[in-house]
Amino acid sequence: MRLEHRPPERPGIRVTRRGRLAILLGLLAATGAAVLVPILLNGGGETPPKPRRLVIPEGWRATQVYTAVDRELKLPAGSAKAAAAGAALDLPAEAKGNPEGFLFPATYPLTDGTTPAGLLGYMVRTANGQLAAPPIATQARSQGMTPYQTVTLASIIQAEADTPADMGKVARVVYNRLARSMPLQMDSTINYALNRTAVDTASRDTRIDSPFNTYERQGLPPTPIDSPGLAALRAAVAPTPGDWLFFVTVKPGDTRFSATYEEHQRHVTEFNKHRAAARTA
Repeated sequence: MRLEHRPPERPGIRVTRRGRLAILLGLLAATGAAVLVPILLNGGGETPPKPRRLVIPEGWRATQVYTAVDRELKLPAGSAKAAAAGAALDLPAEAKGNPEGFLFPATYPLTDGTTPAGLLGYMVRTANGQLAAPPIATQARSQGMTPYQTVTLASIIQAEADTPADMGKVARVVYNRLARSMPLQMDSTINYALNRTAVDTASRDTRIDSPFNTYERQGLPPTPIDSPGLAALRAAVAPTPGDWLFFVTVKPGDTRFSATYEEHQRHVTEFNKHRAAARTA
C-alpha cells in the first residue's frame, strides 16, 4: 500500500501485509455444511470404504479449486473450469457467471456420482447460505453493501490479513480509504492480476494495466480475488473501529497499523530491515 510518493525501484518496498495467501484448513460450514453420511457394514462384515472428502482452504482462488476438483474426481485438467462455464450456478448478476469468491471454503463429501458441476454448485449454494444468514446479511445491509461487494471486500481481507485478529483492522483500512476516495493500494490485487503470490511488490508492478491494479484505480476490484472464509466475511461487514489508513506486516505475527504516512514509513523501514536480514541469513 504505497502512497502517492513512489519510492525508488526496489523490490523490498511494499506497504501491505505479507503478500502470501493464508492457507487454512476449510471448516465444516455451519449453514449448508457438508455432511458425511456413515456407510453401514454389509452382512458380510466387510470394512466400508473410507469416505472421500475434498477440503477447500480459505483463500484459494477459483483456479486452485478447479485443479483440486479435477484431481479428486480423476478428470482431465480443465474439466471443472469448463463445467463452471456451462453450469447455471446461483451467482449474483454482478458476477457475470464468474464464480470467483463464491466457491466457499469447507469440507465437501465426494461419491462416485459426484460431478464437477454439482460440486461447484454446492460450493456456491454454501456461500450464498452464509451471506444470507444473520448477522452477515443484516450487517452488510447496514453498511450499504451488496452480497457481491461483501465477498469482494472479504477476499481482500482474507489475502491481506496476517492473522484472524488482524482481519477487522484490515477491513477498517479499506473502509477508511474508500471514504476518502483513496486508492486501496493492495498488493494482493496486484498478485491476482499477475497470477502469483509474492512477498515483495516492485514499483513497476504497481503500474501494470489491469482493472485489479488498486494502486492506480479507485474502489474495490471488479471481482473477488479468492474464496474468503467465514471470519473474513464477518470482518467485511463489521470492521474494527479505528482511523488507520496503512498497514504493513513487519514480520510474521506483527502487523503495524498506522493513521499517518510518516508513522507508516517508519514501520516500512523496519519491515525492510527484517527482509534484508532474512536474505542475508
